[in-house]
Amino acid sequence: MTTTLTFDAPAAGAEAPAPRRRVADDTALLKAAAELTRELSAANPRIYWADFLTSAVIGYAALIATILAGSLGWALAFAAVSVLALYRAESFIHELTHMKHSTLPGFRAAWNALIGVPMLVPSFMYEGVHNLHHAKTRYGTSDDPEYLPLALMKPWTLPAFILIAALAPVGLIIRYAVLAPLSLLSPKLREAVVARYSGLVINPEFRRRPAEGEAKALWTKLEVAASVWAIALVMLVATGVLPLRAFLIMMGIASAVAVLNQVRTLVAHLWENEGEAMTVTAQYLDSVNVPPPTLLPGLWAPVGLRYHALHHLLPSVPYHNLGIAHRRLSAVLDPASPYFKANYKGLPGLMGKIARSSMTRGVRR
Repeated sequence: MTTTLTFDAPAAGAEAPAPRRRVADDTALLKAAAELTRELSAANPRIYWADFLTSAVIGYAALIATILAGSLGWALAFAAVSVLALYRAESFIHELTHMKHSTLPGFRAAWNALIGVPMLVPSFMYEGVHNLHHAKTRYGTSDDPEYLPLALMKPWTLPAFILIAALAPVGLIIRYAVLAPLSLLSPKLREAVVARYSGLVINPEFRRRPAEGEAKALWTKLEVAASVWAIALVMLVATGVLPLRAFLIMMGIASAVAVLNQVRTLVAHLWENEGEAMTVTAQYLDSVNVPPPTLLPGLWAPVGLRYHALHHLLPSVPYHNLGIAHRRLSAVLDPASPYFKANYKGLPGLMGKIARSSMTRGVRR
């Protein structure tokens, strides 16, 4: 069976107006979104725990199976399962930034123990950063840590944006095994580590402020744990306790997880804003939903990320309720509503859209 990859057009009516910063808020959409989803903001602990723990167990079991596999075919198959499962487990960091931790006691600690520290992405690298991306006056501006006008940049920036993610595991080991300990001896280096190397961001101009209070205490605990783990990992490989082959497989799977997430990030928005503040509706239209009936987005945009535009409209709704919210809104809104203009068919079409924009609009910049 062969598959022909074509650059899908957006779903019916999905061509959004430009420039998006001039789009006025659609009151009917905002009102419907608020009224139809009032009772959907409560997280279901059973779903969170079952989903996360199952993903983590499958991911690590498949990682071990990859290391022990006797043939290349089985190793690749197990590696694919490990990448997808660990990617799903790691994606819960997004939920951590939005949830009320009192409703899920112990979840953040468990996530950091099983995923955040072992994969060197402790939750403090996203908490306190991602919320800025949702600030109404920051989204799409130079103050947004998670935004770049990628669709308007030079064509070479797109493959570079994806490929650089492959080096993330190496960079994280350097950050925690080398820079973190050294920064204790140099206030100037510590300032740089906090400002530039302590956030999962894509805006190179973003500088993070030091945490305070409880957030600082949590940051310290998690950074120490991540540093101890990174140094131990290096020492285990250097002394031969951890075979080099096993280490390289671990790094390869971590790299694949980072690349997959970067591809998902590339199509999470249309990236067409040039720095001006945008209305909520404009922000929604610059974001992407890939709703059913397509199934693959459940793999490359897990834990509700397939409803990324809807999430920007309703950031307090937990991932397991976004599908319900989507169905409710789709049932009552007028077919001409801006809501449907953020719905797209799949990854190939979205990749094609941003590539065409970069090759036409980016080359003129």
